[in-house]
Amino acid sequence: MAAEVVMPKLGMAMKEGTVSTWNKKVGDSVSKGDMIASINSEKIEMEIEAPQDGVILDILVQEDVGVPPGTIICYVGKPNEQLTEQNSSANELQAPKNEVAATISLEEPPANAASSKKSKETVRISPIARKIAESENIDIEMIKGTGPKGRITKADVEKVLTEKAAETSHPPAEIYEATKKETLPVAGMRKVIAGRMHNSLLNSAQLTINMKADVTELLSLQREIKEVIQQRHSVKISLTDFIARAAVLSLQEHKQMNSAYIDNEIHLYNHVHLGMAVALENGLVVPVVQHAEKMPLVELAAEIKTRAADARQGQLSTDRMQGSTFTITNLGAYGVEYFTPVLNPPETGILGVGATEDVPMYTGENLQRRNVLPLSLTFDHRVLDGAPAANFLGTIKQYLEQPILLLL
Repeated sequence: MAAEVVMPKLGMAMKEGTVSTWNKKVGDSVSKGDMIASINSEKIEMEIEAPQDGVILDILVQEDVGVPPGTIICYVGKPNEQLTEQNSSANELQAPKNEVAATISLEEPPANAASSKKSKETVRISPIARKIAESENIDIEMIKGTGPKGRITKADVEKVLTEKAAETSHPPAEIYEATKKETLPVAGMRKVIAGRMHNSLLNSAQLTINMKADVTELLSLQREIKEVIQQRHSVKISLTDFIARAAVLSLQEHKQMNSAYIDNEIHLYNHVHLGMAVALENGLVVPVVQHAEKMPLVELAAEIKTRAADARQGQLSTDRMQGSTFTITNLGAYGVEYFTPVLNPPETGILGVGATEDVPMYTGENLQRRNVLPLSLTFDHRVLDGAPAANFLGTIKQYLEQPILLLL
């Protein structure tokens, strides 16, 4: 009997999942456990396995289309197996909520034009294809669909656009190549990031201040202890770990920064749930280290590395990405100095870390070569003003410039 493959629910907060890539097409043979598709949901991406041996009988959800959890995305069964009426009924029931193969009702033409237009009918077309067609004023009734069951795909609409352009003009090949464009759907992780960052800027009063810290002694301390720590604890201590520890200690001294603005109230937290932004190939996630205030430097470093590794491997659970009270984002590896981080709502602050730089600096009467670290703090001006925010950043600077305090 044909097996249903459904969109999984990746966490309690998941409302929609998107098929990123189909690794198999209708008619392809599969073995149980084969990776047949890649799906993503908000901040998680994973592979879908074939539930049994057989062939792909039908694909119901096309690439770059979002559907609710539990929606059937394909069937796997025996070669030449026919889907039952029960399967067909299930497909029809799910169509209104996932309309990947959207059924679009065309309005009846006016009575005086009835003789020159088609009667009411339905057209099977993917959402992205429909969007492109509408934006380019293309009559979808005139497009021949090449997708499953005659559905019109994005490629079909783009083919019509290409033919239409060729009819109206014939520019030189090099000019045509230069003017072609590609349209990418905003879906999955990118859609969530876009919405959260836009809402963050709309719903808070963000201000960024900058400060630099002399981390010469800190880098020297790191070199001295990293081998011992790695041998004893199997942890490779990094500059980011020291910065995270400095931020945690500073947040305990400046409670107003360890807070959230929610429903016209400021919520102050006694615990520090530290968010550490991690860049992925397709976006950004923020793993959270819960109760970072209870962790000494080595334990904190180990937790940060574990969370980051899970994030890059797509194994980070939803509960490990929620509840942060403050976030750190580091662009130092990309050569960036000062920048303007965007708040991770509803947090009050986010610390941006830049690339260390060797600079000549006077220490007393002596000109020395020192290592300077750029720091950028974005904070919500609704919660606190510039002076207390500057004091908080100054406390981080003090810890970084007196690194022995980070070991206590």
